[in-house]
Amino acid sequence: MKIAIDCRMIGSGGIGSYISALLPYFINRYKCILLGNKKDLEKFENNQNVSIVECNIKTFSLKELFLFPKNILKKINECDVYYTPYCNIPSGIKIPIYSTIHDVVFLDIKGLASKLGTLIRKFFYQYAINKSKLIFTVSNFSAQQIKANLRCKKQIVVTYNAVPDWFYEKETYPTEKQNKILFVGNIKKHKGLFVLINAFINAKKSGYTPNLVIVGNAENFRTSDNSVFSLIESAPKGSIEFTGRISDKELKELYKTSKLLVQPSFYEGFGMPPLEAMSLGTDVLISDIPVFKEIYKEFPVYFFKTGDSLDLSEKLLQIEKIPAKKFDFPKIYSFEKTFNIIQNTLEI
Repeated sequence: MKIAIDCRMIGSGGIGSYISALLPYFINRYKCILLGNKKDLEKFENNQNVSIVECNIKTFSLKELFLFPKNILKKINECDVYYTPYCNIPSGIKIPIYSTIHDVVFLDIKGLASKLGTLIRKFFYQYAINKSKLIFTVSNFSAQQIKANLRCKKQIVVTYNAVPDWFYEKETYPTEKQNKILFVGNIKKHKGLFVLINAFINAKKSGYTPNLVIVGNAENFRTSDNSVFSLIESAPKGSIEFTGRISDKELKELYKTSKLLVQPSFYEGFGMPPLEAMSLGTDVLISDIPVFKEIYKEFPVYFFKTGDSLDLSEKLLQIEKIPAKKFDFPKIYSFEKTFNIIQNTLEI
């Protein structure tokens, strides 16, 4: 079997990490045409199973929808299958298409985008469903929400997310825990940062000692609604810090040296940071949203009531007094397992 794989989102957040982790398995199994930036794909160029096709057409663009280059389409249509790790699909593909919709958060959470932005996203989700032979997604919760928000009679196959293999590489030097807790996310309201900061400030009033580290640039967390920053300014001086832009290696180090990761989300399609943190031996405290109950039911996690800053504050104070959990990280999810599900689906 020969597969064309859309790799244009490599280096672009979670979707890029997802396809980067799956690619070695595809390449080991199939003849592959990889579409994307040659610089991003150069490590595969000497692999006998790989042909790289330079493709810098912007995802979700009019050119992708209506004027996708014919020379690239010709190479795609010489394959048996086209796979994309997201819901952007070029026009003109005549072979079976398989796509992954990770979540439909912009349809489920009102106000994340403008009305026009929401309609555009809904168009692309529905377009992917209509064009695809079937849909992959990363949790049963996401599968349920896809069916609830879109017209989907296609089969939806759940392929859980996972921690990439490089996360498990052991360092040659010991790492000590520092007196800090960690937030990995963004300012969007479904990530629950406002709830966490409220809880953190309340805990500080009761003698909570760790500082809060927020991954990212402070300016990227500023919006027209400055309520989060007003709240941060009311915290004890120096108790909340932003990391600025950091590399994957630096993020891994932060996970390892933090006492606790807090994920106060109202909504996720999967939610990677808790899995990443636990893989490096760090405790996690997460909201009790349905998808976290699904994904982390067999993991040694702490839950708090979603949106309840008082409950979160109490949990922070309680966990500070408890010795860190000692556990063998259960490898329930892996990209090898995810690929095997995709492979079995493609070869039916």
